This record gives sequence, C-alpha cells and structure tokens, in this order.
Amino acid sequence: MSNDPREQRDPAVTRRQFIRTSSATVAAGSLAAGSLAVQRGAHAAGSDEVRIGLIGCGGRGTGAAFNALEASPKVRLVALADVFGDRLDACRQQLASRSDRAVVAGDRCYIGFDAYRELLAGDVDLVILATPPHFRPMHFAAAVDAGRNVFMEKPVAVDPAGIRLVLAAADEADRRNLHVVAGTQRRHEASYRGAIKRIRRGLIGPILSASCYWNMGGLWMHPRRPEWSDMEWQLRNWLYFTWLSGDHIVEQHVHNLDVINWIIGAHPIRALGMGGRQVRTDPAYGHVFDHFAIEYEYPDHVFLTSMCRQIDGCAGRVEEVVRGTHGFAVLRPGHAVIEGENAWRFENENPNPYVQEHRALLQSMAGEFRLNEARRVAESTLTAIMGRMSAYTGQAVTWEQAMASTLDLSPAAYELGDLPTPSVAVPGKTPLE
Repeated sequence: MSNDPREQRDPAVTRRQFIRTSSATVAAGSLAAGSLAVQRGAHAAGSDEVRIGLIGCGGRGTGAAFNALEASPKVRLVALADVFGDRLDACRQQLASRSDRAVVAGDRCYIGFDAYRELLAGDVDLVILATPPHFRPMHFAAAVDAGRNVFMEKPVAVDPAGIRLVLAAADEADRRNLHVVAGTQRRHEASYRGAIKRIRRGLIGPILSASCYWNMGGLWMHPRRPEWSDMEWQLRNWLYFTWLSGDHIVEQHVHNLDVINWIIGAHPIRALGMGGRQVRTDPAYGHVFDHFAIEYEYPDHVFLTSMCRQIDGCAGRVEEVVRGTHGFAVLRPGHAVIEGENAWRFENENPNPYVQEHRALLQSMAGEFRLNEARRVAESTLTAIMGRMSAYTGQAVTWEQAMASTLDLSPAAYELGDLPTPSVAVPGKTPLE
C-alpha cells in the first residue's frame, strides 16, 4: 500500500451498489441524477485547447495519454487519477519528460479508488479510461454522467453485469451528444480499413467461415511483496484475475473478435469453447487460463474458429482470416492481403493506429462527424465473455444467455484488504450463471 499523503481511504462501496443506483436512474435520463451532470462542449468556450484527464496511470494509460498528445497540438493533459501513488508519479514524470503539454499540477493528481470522481469533478473536456477492465463500466457511466467525452481502452467490461451498464451509458452518451472512441485501434488502421472496405464490396464473395488468433508467449508478472494486501497484489497483477481482466480471451483476444464482428457485421449467436491452465499453474499467476479455443456461430451459418494462448515456447500467430466463395483475406497489423479471383494487397502508408484513434475522437469533438463506439465495443467484449463463460463451464452459451446472465465478478468492497483468490474454473463443474 502506498504511503502517499494524497491517498484517501475510500468507503467500501461495491460495484453492485453502483450498478443498482445507475440502473434506477438511467430510466429517468441520467446515470446518476444530479450528481455531476453538467453538459459540456468539445472544449472550453473561447479556447481551442482540449483538456484531458487520465484515469488509470499504468503502461497503457501512459501510452494512451502520449498518443493523444501526438494526435493534436491542441491537447493538454491536466489531471491524473490512479489507485496507487507510485503508479501515478511514474506516469506523471514520464509524460512530463516527453511533452510540456503533459505537466500536471500536484493538486490535479488524485489517489484512491474514488480518485476518478475527483478528476471528473474538475475542468476536463475529455477523459481517457485505462484502468484494469473491471472498472471500465462504472468509470464510463460516471464520465457520461459528468458530461465528458471519452476514450476508453478495451475491453469495456469483464462480465454481463458490466456490459449492461456500458450499454446504458452508451445510450445516455447519445442523448447528451457526447463523443466516445474505444481502444480497438484496428478500426482506425488504414490496412484494416482498406481490406474490409474491399471485403464488403464483394472481393472474396459471400463469407463462408473465419478464423482468428492471438497466440503468443507469457506477459509480465509482479512477484508479491510482504506489505501488499490481497487486493493490492491482485490490482498490481490484474492480468491474472478474471474479475479484473476478464482473462486474456477478454483482455487481449477481444481485438481479433472485434475484427470478425466488424467484417461479418453482426455478433455471434452461440459459442462453444474449451480451455485450461496447463503451464501458468503457479499461484503467482492467479487463477486464469493460459489457452482457449472457441467455436462461434454467426447468423447464416457462418462459423468462426477462435484461438488464444499465452504460453512461452509455442508457435505464435496474431491475425484474422476470412474465407469467402471467391477467395480469402488475411489481416494483421500493417498487413492485409486478399487471395483469389480479385487479388489485392495493402501497400499504402499505415499511420500509427494508436494515434489515429485519438485523432478521430478529436475530429468527432470538432464536429467533422460524430463517433460513439461504445455499443460496438461492448458487443465485441460480450463476444469474448461468452466464449470464456463456455470454456470455464464446458457449456454452450447463446448470446441471449450471456446478455441476461446474472454473473457479476465484482468484489464485496473496494478497499485494500483481504480478497481470496477464486478457484480455477473446472469445465463440467463450474456452473453457468
């Protein structure tokens, strides 16, 4: 636990309480009636500066903030929020060393579980949401309630309860004419956009089937320190706890699943999957699986074979393959080819998609067009969640079952104390909720 004097003890408010309150008030047209509901324009009146607040100061949050600064000279980072003071300080120093538009005053740095509320109460035009995915639904709902435009990293939830909150907030963002972009950067990558435009023009014919993969080695892990509580250890190793990350099928493989949903133009209707924990069996790696394989069924009997793995020493593959009656397409970052009767290869410039997604959000805020990507990224996230639900339980899961599921992975309270590690899921024994 940090000894930073800025850190505040937060009340033990659960996400279940947050969701109940939000669900009750969204019907009245506000996610939290009267709390922070201030409509805002794209930026301060009389100024073309866009003031950004970052919620979640880890590696991806730091990178996203810098990408936003790269997207436009009008962007200025003015506020930071994180549960941990050391993470915030590292982010603050790194960004300030790279840009004079990222020098954040000490009184605009907020620490603790409730830090996001303090940041949203300040003067910002746009917030970047980059905490572990579990917190995304409540942070997104609060940002919309505060009238802020939003860039939110993927995935946007870890369970169906979170998905329903994101969808409600997405509708509220539309009512408030807010602008929302998600961190599914392939949607803003020239190679992907060029290929998918041609697929939709019929270059490979009607789609018959697809495959997608995110097979790679292991990722970082922070050994536990004696002074860390259960909650702190899990937050600092959030990849390995399903309540925080959704497991790697949700946290990472969602990119590939989003591309397939984009190409097909629909979400799947059913998932049947398997997976397990063969190599990362040490308790240091929490309770998540290290591999998944899911068969998804889409409308019109189109089937997707989906694989993801995080095991060292195995063959790597990160790409999407789509097969049609007249050919097939192979897509991966910076690479797009169509083989068959209408062969094509992407050979143009491919600007950094991590910058392009922020540029698109700024263009939306400036009135060039309007983006609200929340619903489609929520559907892609639920696609990944239903695959995990099937693999964990060994049961087939329909879209309707996943959407209506009572599964809510949130802890009893948000406080730096005891939090037992859940058991590893066992297909055939773990119940489908």
